[in-house]
Amino acid sequence: MVNDVLLEAVEDELKSRPWRLRFADEVEARFEEDTQQQRSRNMAVAGLISAFIYSLFLINDYSYRPDAFTTALLLRAGIMLPFGLPILWFVYRGVTPVLREALMASIVIVATVLSCLIFVASLEPYSYLDVFSFGLILVVGNIVYSLRFGYACASTALSILIMLVFILVYEPMPPEAKRLAMFTIFANATFTLVANYRLEHSERTSYLHVLREKLRAGNYFEDNQKLSQLSITDPLTNIANRRHFDTVFPLRWQETLEKGNYLGLMMIDIDHFKAYNDHYGHLQGDHCLRQVARAMQVNSRNEGDLVVRYGGEEFVVLMSNATPEAASLAAERFRYSVEALQIPHHGNPDRGIVTASVGTAVLRPTELLTPADLLAYADLALYEAKRQGRNKIWVASVNKMP
Repeated sequence: MVNDVLLEAVEDELKSRPWRLRFADEVEARFEEDTQQQRSRNMAVAGLISAFIYSLFLINDYSYRPDAFTTALLLRAGIMLPFGLPILWFVYRGVTPVLREALMASIVIVATVLSCLIFVASLEPYSYLDVFSFGLILVVGNIVYSLRFGYACASTALSILIMLVFILVYEPMPPEAKRLAMFTIFANATFTLVANYRLEHSERTSYLHVLREKLRAGNYFEDNQKLSQLSITDPLTNIANRRHFDTVFPLRWQETLEKGNYLGLMMIDIDHFKAYNDHYGHLQGDHCLRQVARAMQVNSRNEGDLVVRYGGEEFVVLMSNATPEAASLAAERFRYSVEALQIPHHGNPDRGIVTASVGTAVLRPTELLTPADLLAYADLALYEAKRQGRNKIWVASVNKMP
């Protein structure tokens, strides 16, 4: 039922979200749940690579701005790394989606501020050329980290504002270079945000298609399970049917033969059931069958017994690893459970209530015997129980049978 609701929500998202990025609440929650671990790890790895590249810019600082190298070393190694690396650790370990995106966006902002401080700390003639590398910070945030689009827009806008302030106040930089730098930064921001949007949109769309197929497959599997269960279940009594018995019986026989154990079979027949149907009608007869089946199911061993509606008013119970003594006690328990229901039966001349006769056979399978032999012994035992006056049990003496 839950999967059906989610599948419907996914179908709605695929039909109605050509531009939106955020899903409906139930789908968004599933999206974050399914993608959070891998996304957190990817962002942490991307952060480590970016930190390494950011540190390599110390080579550029040493070459182009020796007058500010000490400042650059302090800001890059003394502030940026101690700030960013713990964030990457927390993100890798797992934090909430909102905190994850906010922390990664904060790395972008701090990197922007520190790069600008390094930029204005030098008065070397070509130091201002460093401005044209500032766009790499936006590439990292929007493409490498691939921040969620809302966070990418916010961190990009704030980073641009910070860059513009530092560029405008830096006097050694020619006005023409400032204009070119501003245009380059705006263009970089636009392109990376478009790419960021497309990446997230593609990720979310792909996720919806994958989730839809998973949910459909799950529903198909559940439907197949239900159909399979229906095919082996008697629809009236909700216990195993003859088809299931015919499948399981040979398998249990072979398993018991290999283990050298005993296998028991009980045949149970409701006494004078035709008279019951004639007197009470078939609807009441069906109700009686359901009550009897329920009593047998309750009194069976959950794992060791297979209770089957064999046909009409006849039931069988297949008992794995059952000794003759245990089978005799079980037969009496089944017989008494039916009698204890105290279902009125005016068509039963002997007792006036519904009763059952039980025939039982237990043997140790051998290569000279077949499952049909055990079934025949149990059937003969049932016949003897009825001949003894009904509402009786009879345990076949297998060794004395032909």
